[in-house]
Amino acid sequence: MSVTRPIALGIETSCDDTACAVVAGDGRVLSSTVSSQLEAHRPFGGVVPEIASREHLRNWPAVSEAALQEAGVTLGDVDIVAATKGPGLIGSLLVGLSLGKAIAYAQGSRFHAVHHLEGHLFSPFLEATGEKAERPPEEFIGLVVSGGHTALYEVKAGETSTLAETRDDAMGEVFDKVGKRLGLPYPQGPLVDQLAEIGDGERFPLPVALCSDGSLDFSYSGLKSQTLVEIQRLESAGVETYLGETREPEVPRDVVDLLAGFRRAAVGQLVDRLARLLEQRPFRQLAVSGGVAANRLLRPSLEAWAENNDVDLRLVALRYSGDNAAMIAHAALLRDERGLADDPLEADAASRIPL
Repeated sequence: MSVTRPIALGIETSCDDTACAVVAGDGRVLSSTVSSQLEAHRPFGGVVPEIASREHLRNWPAVSEAALQEAGVTLGDVDIVAATKGPGLIGSLLVGLSLGKAIAYAQGSRFHAVHHLEGHLFSPFLEATGEKAERPPEEFIGLVVSGGHTALYEVKAGETSTLAETRDDAMGEVFDKVGKRLGLPYPQGPLVDQLAEIGDGERFPLPVALCSDGSLDFSYSGLKSQTLVEIQRLESAGVETYLGETREPEVPRDVVDLLAGFRRAAVGQLVDRLARLLEQRPFRQLAVSGGVAANRLLRPSLEAWAENNDVDLRLVALRYSGDNAAMIAHAALLRDERGLADDPLEADAASRIPL
């Protein structure tokens, strides 16, 4: 099979996943390899930055070799090198960005230092089946929901503007914190989602948070606090709330019902903001991405909302919802089309950086 040029090598090390991918010029993902650090961080209940940096260095040779092998290319075949510049853990970012800069400089390849959220923003247009990527529309609304980010963006003719973002916790962050309070092992968020699936969300009708100034911004700290209060009430009533490695059928009904109510309110806030945005400035294209886009209630809720409101919805494929390098390479290809590029001698990492 012929490969459309340019060929892009993507590197993603913004947090605790070491990822490398090769993407063809038409957006076809030739390979996408991700090495998880879950076992290294699980004893600490969350990501330890120093451990993450060391693990990236340890994992990179095997990850990059696997990606190149699967794609059937060598470094000499690569036209574009792209690496995440931020936001994220600064030590982790420096590992991947330094690798990308060194490879691009040594080979004379075009280099792109890509914003992590730009990668997520365009990831719904990647095809999980290995087909060429769908062309992003000239205008669309992007919703990025992850462990560190919850934000709405408008993309227009290649320019991105922020419409709303979280004022405190990100949606994925509160899932992790609630799960940690219950003693669930890291990563807690997907386990909370899994347990909520068997609960009755109407038993604990937690409210959908709104900003007092009428803004479309998100706020999840209040929902987190209220859920933690409800957990304490259950404990005071004699309900066992420490779950640890407990299997689903053994979890008390009160706990799974509370988690279902928590999840319902969290997802409800996203749907509320989209509905209000649609009233204020009608749109027809919506792309949803980020790790929390894998949430089992979020996906059907957004599909139903989009169908009822005549909105064309692009949900990121589950394979590309979490951190991955295919989205970084894809974003670099889109930037490259517009004549953009970065100097590998000048590009630098930043833990916090606006999109």
